[in-house]
Amino acid sequence: MIMTLVFYGLAAIGLIFSFVKSKENTILALKKAWKAFANIMPQFLGIILLIGVLLSILSAQQISQLIGADSGWVGVLIAAVIGSITLIPGFVAFPLAAALLENGAGTMQIGAFVSTLMMVGIVTMPMEFLYFGKKATILRNGMGFIFSILVAVVMGVLL
Repeated sequence: MIMTLVFYGLAAIGLIFSFVKSKENTILALKKAWKAFANIMPQFLGIILLIGVLLSILSAQQISQLIGADSGWVGVLIAAVIGSITLIPGFVAFPLAAALLENGAGTMQIGAFVSTLMMVGIVTMPMEFLYFGKKATILRNGMGFIFSILVAVVMGVLL
């Protein structure tokens, strides 16, 4: 809570400093920030709604069975496959990961989920084929998947 207040305070001080230095540029920057926020908000709300629905359907016990610490390598693979298929932006992935951890998911499994979410894109493969070619796309996604499993192992050992 204190860190949040500190960051908000620093942001307010920075905004005031910017406004004093250049009123026009600050207003322009605030307008651009508002447009970016407005573009992101529908997607963000949709993901938050999806998280809420999933957490209301799945109990902590069910989440723990699927991707909990006791699910072992099967849970890591389930989380990695789900992360590879799902297309969620990073600013939503981390709160989702925190919610899953609070509801019984394992650290290794969440490591695999978030890593594959960021590095593997099954949904975007057709578009990548057009720009990068099939070989490069498959190589990139395959290496991302393998690296995500390594991330899960490291997280399991360290945490």
